[in-house]
Amino acid sequence: MPRATAQTPTPHEPPAPATERDIEILRDALGPLRDREQVAARLLEASAKHSFDPDEELDWDAPAEAGKWFWPPELVSLYDTPLWRKMSEGRRMDLARHEAASLASLGIWFEIILMQLLVRHIYDKPVTSNHVRYALTEIADECRHSMMFAKMVDKGGTPSYPVPRLYHNLARVLKTVSTTPGSFAATLLGEEILDWMQRLTFPDERVQPLVRGVTRIHVVEEARHVRYAREELRRQMVTAPRWEQELTRLSCGQAARVFSVCFVNPSVYDHVGVDRREAVAQVRLSGHRREVMQSGARRLTDFLDDIGVLRGPGRRMWKASGLLA
Repeated sequence: MPRATAQTPTPHEPPAPATERDIEILRDALGPLRDREQVAARLLEASAKHSFDPDEELDWDAPAEAGKWFWPPELVSLYDTPLWRKMSEGRRMDLARHEAASLASLGIWFEIILMQLLVRHIYDKPVTSNHVRYALTEIADECRHSMMFAKMVDKGGTPSYPVPRLYHNLARVLKTVSTTPGSFAATLLGEEILDWMQRLTFPDERVQPLVRGVTRIHVVEEARHVRYAREELRRQMVTAPRWEQELTRLSCGQAARVFSVCFVNPSVYDHVGVDRREAVAQVRLSGHRREVMQSGARRLTDFLDDIGVLRGPGRRMWKASGLLA
């Protein structure tokens, strides 16, 4: 599997807050926004052709294969650190198994938040529209994904790894006060980095067949979810009032900071007999880990930059998160 590499962008000052002229330029750059109903119709058609039932598609009764990883080693948080080099191969594989469970638990948390945000988004919209029908289709997908991830954690023989209570409760606030563009920006944050990692995982023959099957299903179906969220966020950043755009930039930056903290639950180190404090410190200093996280976020940050989300204090929060070079 190719090692993730980061490309260092040319340093530049954070742009000034948007003006009315900035919005006009953004509209010109985007061209005519794609028709919302046509986009949803195409996504509904794709869903009809390429949706999966994990209970039928995957062999949940097959035993784990000896000598295979539950997550690619290059994507494990401690990879290429001094602690990693001291660990036996068995302990490294055990850490990968627990980190896969931690990521699946994080994914379930994000998907439950996403489902609630989508329901809020469509609450006042015409129930017979393609846009609403696709949102409901996506909610059904996310229900299956959450159950699939939970079942994968159970089959891996690890505990689940909930996010810290502080962030669990902060998400209650997000779900209550989030603007529409803020909701879709947070959706993309939760989907695109994990999607990048899963695209490296499902073709990797070193990885357990069950994990590869789970990530393959998720990648195929998440591609539609990302398209839906990107199209709506692009629309919202053109049409939303100025205050809502500014709030979206701030909430998106804060979400990036929370995401980077919660990405791997430090309890995984306790379960494999590694000193938690030392592990967290080495991950924070790891150049490889920084490259992995920034590479995973780059497609998203490029998009957010293009549509005017990464500006002002929000951009500084993204840099503080470590996800933006």
